[in-house]
Amino acid sequence: MEKIESTTAKNNYKPIFVYDEMSSSYLSYAMSVIVSRALPDVRDGLKPVHRRIIYAMYKGGFDWSKQFRKSARIVGDVIGKYHPHGDQAVYDALVRLTQEFSMSLPLIDGQGNFGSIDGDPPAAMRYTETKLAKVSQFLIDDIEKNTIEYRSNYDETEKEPTVLPSQFPNLLVNGAGGIAVGMATNIPPHNLGEIIDGTIAYINNNEI
Repeated sequence: MEKIESTTAKNNYKPIFVYDEMSSSYLSYAMSVIVSRALPDVRDGLKPVHRRIIYAMYKGGFDWSKQFRKSARIVGDVIGKYHPHGDQAVYDALVRLTQEFSMSLPLIDGQGNFGSIDGDPPAAMRYTETKLAKVSQFLIDDIEKNTIEYRSNYDETEKEPTVLPSQFPNLLVNGAGGIAVGMATNIPPHNLGEIIDGTIAYINNNEI
């Protein structure tokens, strides 16, 4: 196999095989996409953008027992503190968390037009209002009890959770979909009661 030479530093050459470099670079890129963007974490069933939305709403006081607030406010908090990407991408992710036809248990309560099962688009974020759904409390209940690890945000001015301390198997209940590099997932939503019963049965007897 033909070798290539690294020229990252003058007079500091390191011969490497093309095969080895392509393998390591592809794997690093693939893992970055998987972990940072495309696929959900099995522990809380959330992609990074969804986790950041839930956490930003929790920190901002968008509790289920309080009043609705503009979606644009939430989107601004998310992109400013945790997710420095386009506002429309964050809003699209937020909209999905409100849709009963997309999720078995919507994690966000929405007020306004959040689209339809026929593909109609939602209203602009300046018109819609949201707050955390009551079920989301079971994703964040013990977050202040040293149950999870935190990491620095993109500019190291804030801390964000690596995972939420979910008390139910959200990945199975609400399903997930995503296309990464070299792999993909598409898990349909399931009935909460059946998932809980099945989980308890499996804990009691993992050979069933």
